[in-house]
Amino acid sequence: MNGEPSADDHATATGLLRRAVRRHLGRLSATLALLCVHQAAEALVPVAIGLIIDRAVATGDSSALTASIAGLGLLFVVIALAWRFGAAHGLRAMEREAHLLRVEISRLILDPRDHRTGMRDGELLAVASTDVTAMATVIRAVSMAASASTALAVSCIALLVIDAPFGLGVLVGAVIVVTVLQRLAPLLTRRGIVQQTTMSATTALATDLLHGVRVLHGLGAQGNASRRYAQASARQLAATVHTANVKGLHQGLTVLVSGLYLAGVTAAAGWLAVRGRITVGELIAVVGLAQFAAEPLQRLGFCVQLHAGARASAQRIARVLAAAPTIRPGDRTPLPHAETRLALDAVSYRTLERLTLAVHADETLGVVTDDPGDADALLMLLSGRVPRHEYTGTVTIDGVPAEQLDLDAARATVLVEPHRVALFDGTLRSNLLPGHRSWTTSSGRDSAAPAVDDGQHRLATAIRAAAADDVVAGHPDELDRPLTGQGTNLSGGQRQRVGLARALAADPPVLVLHEPTTSVDPVTESLIADGLAQARQGGSRSTVVVTTSPTLLNATHRVVVIRAGRLVAEGTHADLVATEPAYREAVLR
Repeated sequence: MNGEPSADDHATATGLLRRAVRRHLGRLSATLALLCVHQAAEALVPVAIGLIIDRAVATGDSSALTASIAGLGLLFVVIALAWRFGAAHGLRAMEREAHLLRVEISRLILDPRDHRTGMRDGELLAVASTDVTAMATVIRAVSMAASASTALAVSCIALLVIDAPFGLGVLVGAVIVVTVLQRLAPLLTRRGIVQQTTMSATTALATDLLHGVRVLHGLGAQGNASRRYAQASARQLAATVHTANVKGLHQGLTVLVSGLYLAGVTAAAGWLAVRGRITVGELIAVVGLAQFAAEPLQRLGFCVQLHAGARASAQRIARVLAAAPTIRPGDRTPLPHAETRLALDAVSYRTLERLTLAVHADETLGVVTDDPGDADALLMLLSGRVPRHEYTGTVTIDGVPAEQLDLDAARATVLVEPHRVALFDGTLRSNLLPGHRSWTTSSGRDSAAPAVDDGQHRLATAIRAAAADDVVAGHPDELDRPLTGQGTNLSGGQRQRVGLARALAADPPVLVLHEPTTSVDPVTESLIADGLAQARQGGSRSTVVVTTSPTLLNATHRVVVIRAGRLVAEGTHADLVATEPAYREAVLR
């Protein structure tokens, strides 16, 4: 029931809504049974009161009155218990569905095969939170519609028993009311889609602005940013108000139609009582049933709103889940003891034109570019995030074309540490060793002592190599010091060194770094250059440093220069400084 979803379930909003009901069928069945019992019992309350009046009060039978009161009390016990447990089952099913959807979306976003949804980060966040919660309410809509229909059915049956023609008229009227209320459902769905889309766009803009708030202050552009957000927020407000107007119209129509229905039923029942066709007890039962029937009719109208909102959110979720992976890996593994760890042969991608270069085992290669676009294109290629059809030429990892490698094997071989360091809410230790639980906890130390010791040694070596000792020692909690999201409680240089230490602690066979020292002072940069050379020495490790830092380049074995997407020069840092004026101008500060 909770197995892997099929492709059809991802394709459409209808498929997602059906799957939500299907994979919680057991709990939903319990919810439906209990809530239907609750509504049936509530519908029987005016019937029971009418019977008590006709058979106990009117006759003066005290024993019948006592039994009737006891029976009425039992009916209310059933109402209370059925509602309590039925609602609990339904709420658990809704929360479980929302959880499963969040996990599914998160798994897709984190999938290294790169699913391109066309949404910004803020929009994806809104889908994984607001839309997921809204879509899960389809379970509430189903259970509410079933229980409300049960209440109407019981009421109509009771009215048919009291007077068949009258009961039939009430039943036809109920069908007309429900049909009228259903007419607004498509409009509600369309307005819900517009509202959720504008809200996601506003959230995405807010996320972007918060990430770049320091840059905005530095540029003095906070005024323009505020105006952009104000305009997006105004659009969101207009969409929300428009949706609220449609919902208000629907709710008002529901109250009006159900009120007219109630008045008509009550008037007809009074006329039947005057004509002598029904007793006083039956009149009270009919009036009570008519009053009670207004509530399930209104709930049916509310179900239309819930379902419309759930469908609008399901359409956005389906758009995310239907995004196909762009990377289609093979099943090969890297060749052992390859002399060339990484090679590009006549590769053209974005700004790169027939670029050819190689990184050998036990080599640190510096890469200098005069165009940031060349650096970005190279890093994208080396990270394995470019679909094969988007570039020409061959990218080889340990002697095997990158597209033929098993994805896990490729990621285990090459690690690309981007210039912009991503740090997460948690501790310094959890950020330095993500995913290595045996290294980050003391539990089970006896059984995992070798792994823990190796991990701690590797971590200490990486911290020293990245010159991040002061980041650890400068806080009483050391490695357990708390970090806020994006590491905002660290300076720019500290964040950069923590990111470098994390990359070195991972100890990949091929490590690619992009400008890892732009936020540190010259003395620290020199320490990092020496530490990087020592940490990556031996073990057939290869390191690629994309940078214009002369300190880092001087610590490499070889430097290649890329200009206008092509490799134009190659040699040691000292040789290139002596022979290449353009190189000397680019790197010497």
